[in-house]
Amino acid sequence: MLLALAILGALAFAVEGGEWGTLDLWRQRGRLARLKVSVDSLRHEVDSLKAYKKALESDPVLQEKIAREEFGMVRGSKELLYRFSDSARRDTARKKGR
Repeated sequence: MLLALAILGALAFAVEGGEWGTLDLWRQRGRLARLKVSVDSLRHEVDSLKAYKKALESDPVLQEKIAREEFGMVRGSKELLYRFSDSARRDTARKKGR
């Protein structure tokens, strides 16, 4: 009985003992799979950003859209629109109050 218990203990140590047991290896495989998915996702994002950068450098329609939306620029003799933020209104009110 004692010999069987020793053999069973040695077998359990062979499978799970030591620095890297079977469960540790399974966890590492799961982590590797998650990291591969993460890397693939990041590669896709980088590819999308590269395509956007290329379009931004060479597509005049996109450049005009960004100029209009971000910087309030217009082309030619188009109507000018002004947007006032809350901070600009506060500054104007403060100057008038002085």
